Amino acid sequence: MPVELAARLIAEQFPALEPRTVEPFGNGWDNIAYLVDGATVFRFPRRAVAVALIERELRALGAIAARVPAPVPDPIYAGRPSAAYRWPFAGYRLVAGEPATAVAFDDAARAGLAPQLGAFLRALHAVAPADVPGLTGDEWGRFNPARREPLRERLERTAAAGRIGDCAALLAAVAAVPEGSGAVAVVHGDLYARHVLVGPGGGLAGVIDWGDVHAGDPAVDLAIAHAMLPLAAHPAFLAAYGPVDERTWARARFRALDSCALIVEYGDAVGDEGLVAAGLAGIGYIQAALAEA
Repeated sequence: MPVELAARLIAEQFPALEPRTVEPFGNGWDNIAYLVDGATVFRFPRRAVAVALIERELRALGAIAARVPAPVPDPIYAGRPSAAYRWPFAGYRLVAGEPATAVAFDDAARAGLAPQLGAFLRALHAVAPADVPGLTGDEWGRFNPARREPLRERLERTAAAGRIGDCAALLAAVAAVPEGSGAVAVVHGDLYARHVLVGPGGGLAGVIDWGDVHAGDPAVDLAIAHAMLPLAAHPAFLAAYGPVDERTWARARFRALDSCALIVEYGDAVGDEGLVAAGLAGIGYIQAALAEA
């Protein structure tokens, strides 16, 4: 979507905003974003599947924002479809911070995030699904056994390229994913490094991109511990989050592997070195953890 069209839609539908500057702010899998006057982020779907995600955020985020200990986007503008643009769009107050994929993190810096991520997810998963309007279940089948073969293939390709070493332990872990515990919580649904914002001191500044929020297995979000934190930081994460049973922890590891392998290939396809680095780091952390087990 051209910036000129975004600026026109925003000005026509929200004249009280009186936008002076509209500039590109991000281009993701599902949406393109523009920053208005340095204070408001407008997100526009890039494809039809993203429409439901925007609508879900508009319904759900107001019930979540006040209950978690770090900022999340606050949807304050709901754009309507029109002859100029056929899909709804949304405007949010800017959550300040840098995506973790754009920050040079060593293991010590990542470990510093562990208790903050654990506390954030503890608060989120304590929200009753009935208190969040419009939640559905896991429509994407994140733990569907059918996902295992594509994951095996991605891991084997990545190993064959010499990027992750031997992947035998990873493949064994994929084959041994247990059944879920039956727990259901409000989950972000797509929590990985790009959606974690960090501040100037490296602390948790916010969590963005909530289009996949749903009522589902807490392991979907707990995957961030495997994908983003070194093994030595897991105790601090779990101390802040609370007890996690072995089945849920193993499922979280599977989800982390699935996400990391996917973002490595996607990052390669779009030339995003930060995404590739985040995916490879997560796979490396999981390999190290399996070697210690």
